Amino acid sequence: MHAVNKSIPHTLNMSSIRQTIESKGSNILNIYFTAGHPTLESVPVIISELEKAGADLIELGMPYSDPLADGPAIQRSSEIALRNGQTIAILFSQVKESRKTSSIPLILMGYYNQLIQYGEEKFVKEAHDAGIQGLIIPDLPMEVYESRYKDIFDKYGMEISFLITPMTSDERIRQADRLSSAFIYVVSKSSVTGKQEDLSEEQLSYLDRIRAMDLKSPALVGFGIFDRNSRQAVNRFFNGVIVGSAFIRALEAGQDDLPGTVRVFMEGL
Repeated sequence: MHAVNKSIPHTLNMSSIRQTIESKGSNILNIYFTAGHPTLESVPVIISELEKAGADLIELGMPYSDPLADGPAIQRSSEIALRNGQTIAILFSQVKESRKTSSIPLILMGYYNQLIQYGEEKFVKEAHDAGIQGLIIPDLPMEVYESRYKDIFDKYGMEISFLITPMTSDERIRQADRLSSAFIYVVSKSSVTGKQEDLSEEQLSYLDRIRAMDLKSPALVGFGIFDRNSRQAVNRFFNGVIVGSAFIRALEAGQDDLPGTVRVFMEGL
């Protein structure tokens, strides 16, 4: 077992993702936005405003040209971010800048190919050194993580979350529970992100099934959470929610006043 590298170049006292969730227990609000959208310079501003407005966690999407689970809003935001010139190296520098004043736990969400292209250990180390505490890599198989990367994540104290869906078997759910060091990402439905509709009886049954498994890890629900009502509908099942596409659309519509846009959006949740 490697010793955890604690050489983060900032001095703010930050809790881990797992500690943050467990200390609050319920009603966790994790907000996703794509780094570099709506403008290249907006990352530190949005992080700061979300923290002030009461977000518990922030998930930064690494823009990618060939996403798997992202709906139209997040796909479009990725395209805009890439056109704006966003890169992983720039993102790390933006996070370092944010860490001069911000202590909210930050999570990167992206794809396995981005880690491979950057260099896996180099990526995890530089993410850690910038002040990132967790990663979500939807297309990284759990078996590959455990056999090839878990030691690297442990070495740098980097947390990870795995996704489960209505199609995931109980055996795989147990595996995700065992390996997720941050939280389990409960995908509420078998579709891409961004569809705004009430929870169906089938979805409610699925959420009940997961809750009845008495998993050890905290769990947050994503996909289809867009307002106070949809947030409250799933809060009773797990520790909290992840909101992404609705926030992306709000940022796009209100980019001329990002602080005001973030405040109004958060009040609506």
